[in-house]
This record gives sequence, structure tokens and C-alpha cells, in this order.
Amino acid sequence: MKILLPPSETKHEGGDGSPLDLSALALPSLHGHRSAVIEALVDLASDEDAARRVLKLSDRQRGDVAHNRALRTAPTMPAVDRYTGVLFDALDARTLSSFSRRWLGAHVWIHSAPLGPVGAMDAVPTYRLAAGTSLPGLPALRRHWADATTSAIAAEDPSFVLDLRSEAYVALGPVPSSVSSAYVRVVTEHGRALNHFNKKSKGLLLRALAEERPRIASLRAMRSWAQKRGVVLRDGAQSGVLELVVEE
Repeated sequence: MKILLPPSETKHEGGDGSPLDLSALALPSLHGHRSAVIEALVDLASDEDAARRVLKLSDRQRGDVAHNRALRTAPTMPAVDRYTGVLFDALDARTLSSFSRRWLGAHVWIHSAPLGPVGAMDAVPTYRLAAGTSLPGLPALRRHWADATTSAIAAEDPSFVLDLRSEAYVALGPVPSSVSSAYVRVVTEHGRALNHFNKKSKGLLLRALAEERPRIASLRAMRSWAQKRGVVLRDGAQSGVLELVVEE
């Protein structure tokens, strides 16, 4: 099984890892697409005013331009530790055992805008780039990434993909139809979609999986694990959608 996560706009700064090595990231067929985005981001960052305008940054966020300027040389840390925010705070990966962290490394991809999906333990720098941004010299990120990412996932041929991404990041790389998958939405018992608890519930679900490290190779096995754990997963109204039912 592979689990796809969205990234977060907020990130821990710093790190003690070596600078970004694109050749060491998961899904190596995306190397060329990654190089193109990194080059465009670094070039854009040479003009702070233009970068702030394209990235829609406030005056208080001007430090993000400096982060982008240093993408090739900045220190790195594992992607699952880089991101903060509700989902990653609920996952709290830094407090997991070494066995659980290795499980995350083997089973989780985090879908970043500049790098596409990367492994949870892949070393990445801090950056600023949202899924809906159009960078000078490149097509819109959706057009730049979608087909290449879908092909890269297909080449990995995972037995099953649990998709916890937001719709904006699904658009940057839909799971191929050839791969068994389920897209997760968080709802109440009565079917009402939840915003506040959406990311938190996904983070807690992933933490539970990482702690138990089950062998899941199909939707059926995912349902079986959830039932034993007391997690309510039910079919959504649309094909391929699973509803994660939580209390308000």
C-alpha cells in the first residue's frame, strides 16, 4: 500500500541534512520535472518583488523568497518532519518509534508542489509554492505535473493507494485508473463534510497505521483493519470515495 498526503504551507525551518539531491527522491522518473520547477523557483527568487507578486506573499512572508533562492544549497530534513499544520501535528511523526518511521518511509508519499510526490523520509528543504501557482517559463503546475505524476505512480505499480490529498493536489497527479485506490473524505455520521476536523482526522488515521504497521494490499484489507481498530470507513456517494466518519 501507498498513502498519498498533501503538504502544508507551514513548515519547520532549518535542518541538518545535506542539500537537496533530486536523484535520491522517490519516483525518480520525475527528476526532469523537478529540476524544471526548482530552476524556475530559484530564478524567480532573484527578483524579490516579482516573486512576492507571483507567489502572493505579504511583506511578512518575504523570508519565503529567500528560502526559494536557497533551494539548491539549503539544509534538509525528512519531508514528514518538514511540514507542520493540523494534519502533520496530529501525525506527530517525530514522536513515533524508529520502526513506525521506517514504515512511513516505505508507505507514504507527500505531494509537494515543487517536487511532486516524495517519500516521507526523503530529505527536502523549506520552500514556498502552492499548487495553484503559475511560474514564469513553465506551464501551470497542473499541466506540468499531472500526466508525469500519474505515469510515475503507475510505474511504481502499488497494490493499493489510499489518497488523503486535497483536491488541489489530486489535480497535480491523479492516481492512475490501473491502480486500485480510494480517495478519503472526512464526514459526520449524517454525511456532512468537515473542514476543521478533516486534516486532523487524516493525521490521526495515519498515525494509527504507522503505530500498528499493518500489511494492507487492497481496499478490502484496509476496511478489515479499520473495522478491527474501530475506525469507521464507508463507501461514499461517488465511486472510489471512502468516507472517514468522525464525531463533530
